[in-house]
Amino acid sequence: MTFSPQLHYKYQHEDGRVSYPLCFIFSSPVGCKPEQQMMYAGSKNKLVQTAELTKVFEIRNTEDLTEEWLREKLGFFH
Repeated sequence: MTFSPQLHYKYQHEDGRVSYPLCFIFSSPVGCKPEQQMMYAGSKNKLVQTAELTKVFEIRNTEDLTEEWLREKLGFFH
C-alpha cells in the first residue's frame, strides 16, 4: 500500500464509524543545525499551544511517514 502525506486522513473504525483525526506532524531532519532546530521548536510549541493541538508527532526522516506509522501513533482509536 502506498501512502502519500495529505491534508486529511480518514480512519475507518471496526464498528463502521469514520473519524478524521486532526494531527500535527512535524519534521526535524537529522543533520539540521542546532540553531534552526531551536528556532523551529519555539515556533512549533507556540503553534501547538495556540491551536490547542493534542495529537503532535515528530518524525526525523520523511521516508518513515507511512500509513502504518500514522496508525501506530493513532493507536488509541482502536
